[in-house]
Amino acid sequence: MATVLIEDMKLLMDDGAIVQIKVWRLDRPTRERPHGLKYSLFYGRPGRRIVGYDNERGKGDHRHYGDREEVYGFTSFEDLLADFWADVRREIANERD
Repeated sequence: MATVLIEDMKLLMDDGAIVQIKVWRLDRPTRERPHGLKYSLFYGRPGRRIVGYDNERGKGDHRHYGDREEVYGFTSFEDLLADFWADVRREIANERD
């Protein structure tokens, strides 16, 4: 079985912000990706990441808030999406304040 793209979405928001989600199911789990997924979730503006979740090789599961990076405790694909969207909604609310 080959690596399969299971989620591929790009949303251009009215205010110019971008949401992009890409998730691949790997042909088998690895030490770095025991859940068997490779992912990149982005919310930001051209040239500026506001929120990002990814598991780049060598870094494992982590998330970005602007320039700050922290470990992300991956539990499931559904929780990954829920956590990302919760962060995006929070940032949108903060931008409006």
